Amino acid sequence: MIAERLARELNIGKSRVEKTIELIDQGNTIPFIARYRKEITGGLSDVLLRELYEKLTYMRNLDKRKDEIIRLIGEQEKMTPEVEREICEADTLQKLEDLYRPFKQKKRTRASIAIEKGLDPLAKILLEQEVKDKDLDALCKSFINEELQVQDESEALKGALDILAEIISDNPKYREEIRNICMKKGSLRTEATDPNEESVYEMYYDYSEGIHKIPSHRILAINRGEKEKKLNVKFIVPLDEIKNTLKGDILRTTEEVMTHHLEATIEDALKRLIMPSIEREIRNILYERAEKEAVKVFGQNTEKLLMAPPLKNVRVMAVDPSFRTGCKIAILDETGKLLDYTTIFPNAPRFDIINSKSVTKEILLKYNVDVVAIGNGTASRETEQFIADTIKEMNEKIHYTIVSEAGASVYSASKIAAEEYPELDVTTRGALSIGRRLQDSLAELVKIDPKHIGVGQYQHDVSQSLLDNTLKDIVEDCVNRVGVDLNTASPSLLKYVSGINGTVARNIVQYREEKGKFRNRKELRKIPKVGEKTFEQCAGFLRIADGECILDNTAVHPESYDAVYRLMALLEVDEEDFKKSDINQVKAKILTLTDASKKAMEEIAVKIAIGVPTLQDIVSELKKPGRDPREELPGVVLRSDVLKLEDLRIGMELMGTVRNVVDFGAFVDIGVKDDGLVHISQISDKYIKHPSDAINVGDIVKVKIMEINESKGRISLTMKGL
Repeated sequence: MIAERLARELNIGKSRVEKTIELIDQGNTIPFIARYRKEITGGLSDVLLRELYEKLTYMRNLDKRKDEIIRLIGEQEKMTPEVEREICEADTLQKLEDLYRPFKQKKRTRASIAIEKGLDPLAKILLEQEVKDKDLDALCKSFINEELQVQDESEALKGALDILAEIISDNPKYREEIRNICMKKGSLRTEATDPNEESVYEMYYDYSEGIHKIPSHRILAINRGEKEKKLNVKFIVPLDEIKNTLKGDILRTTEEVMTHHLEATIEDALKRLIMPSIEREIRNILYERAEKEAVKVFGQNTEKLLMAPPLKNVRVMAVDPSFRTGCKIAILDETGKLLDYTTIFPNAPRFDIINSKSVTKEILLKYNVDVVAIGNGTASRETEQFIADTIKEMNEKIHYTIVSEAGASVYSASKIAAEEYPELDVTTRGALSIGRRLQDSLAELVKIDPKHIGVGQYQHDVSQSLLDNTLKDIVEDCVNRVGVDLNTASPSLLKYVSGINGTVARNIVQYREEKGKFRNRKELRKIPKVGEKTFEQCAGFLRIADGECILDNTAVHPESYDAVYRLMALLEVDEEDFKKSDINQVKAKILTLTDASKKAMEEIAVKIAIGVPTLQDIVSELKKPGRDPREELPGVVLRSDVLKLEDLRIGMELMGTVRNVVDFGAFVDIGVKDDGLVHISQISDKYIKHPSDAINVGDIVKVKIMEINESKGRISLTMKGL
């Protein structure tokens, strides 16, 4: 049943879905399934696998809730075949809760009090609408009961209509109709609590937008403004249309008095019971939609930061900018080892520029620095100007770049940082982290809680558990996509490898410290807590650069080594020579397989007893063992001078780095103090739903200046026609 629904929703064959669910239930991780079980899944990507897993979890929770509701209604002895069928057919939690609503135990309400007075039968008679106006008083009189505090006909009728209002309110069909009308034709209207107060919410001081088209970032902004008591939010709906819809569903009588009472009851049900509830539901729906979009954008931006191409074989001077406490400097060698550190004070309030330049020049020359990495936080642009001026005075080929320092302060004060560099103060650790991000962003950023390293909007306004889980998955996918050097990786990096937890990560590092470098992947089996399942899940993602076997420095899984040796035999490469030799000796023969026809690859796959997708992956790895997929992405923009706002001209074309992508556009660093904004309407010549459809954090893009507002330091950019 679930497999069929997933197959329909994801447009995947049912058999593939069933086999994938089986792999998940066996405890295989998503990265492992995506990489090493392509024959079973039909080559589903890690993105699609995560979507399948998310939907699978939702559907299983839905089925679990159905069983619970059927049990609860059964205990009340109110279950009917029709209700049970509707519950079993419900395909969303919202629909399921609508069906359960009439049976849910409520606090004391006007309806429940009326039921206690014995007026439930009267309500059901009125609902059938077969009572004549002339018989209504007599019918109500028959329910007078002083013992139950029903004093007269009026009180009996009022109580019965209260019950009827709740029946109307709890009807799942009516609620769905009203919800749909509100979603399609309703709107949110916002007003200022104090129109004279200046705030970031000024655009919402007199604002209205349809519920069906309001973008996610506005929903979160309005929610925050309401929470901070800057905005009043009104829910505007076509109430007359809703009333008429309900009347059309409910009214069948032609009796004038009965019609009057029923119309009044419908209005009461709407005003008192239905609309407050529907408004809360729709506000929640809007929030959840906005929350998912915000988390998605935040995740995409975080992924781009993690996958930033490493800047290898360079010496780095990292600068953590500041005003009062000075700019912290850390010098790193090509491997990220700390060589030296100091502090300079080129900015306010000290402005010790002469001495700061002298110290900086001395360090740059002494350590043969190639690149200066400047954090993008407080005083970044002032420090950038200082560094650019200093480099200009030197006759050396030194460049600088701006590096995101998101989360650097979190890392520098963390237990991990204290264990790595107990002798350094917090701010120097921050500079060290900035430098290492330039050399290998992924290896450094995994030391920080993922929600502190991304860029986006309103990440503090969304469910932190949803954000944490999403970002954890993204980090896991990035780490396993790149692979990890088993002999240099930190516990922070190792714990994100498929199948490895924090304990196993620490055990690996301890084994390495006690026994020395790993020479082959088989040694992993000697690590405490690494059983056959863990080895299977992690081995293919761990690399040994100079080990005993060439394959240990590739993404080829040990389970496929024998197949590789059979492939070598087909290519007439001696197995022992292959194990020991440089891979370059067999590259020419491997390259012949790249252009092989589909039929030829299928024949080879059969001969070496392996699937075609795995064969293709093996060929790809053997062409370039130790390949880092990040190297294929655009590198960082290195600068040697800085632009000033007054240097810019409308129409000027520049290259820049995308620093942040949000719902309404992207912020691009073009080398001046403030990042320029490319509005979503200026990103592409084609229509795009979201900026991330065209650009991502870290992209190097060509932009043209459209508008410059010097007083506010704002620069409007366009990418159209470039």
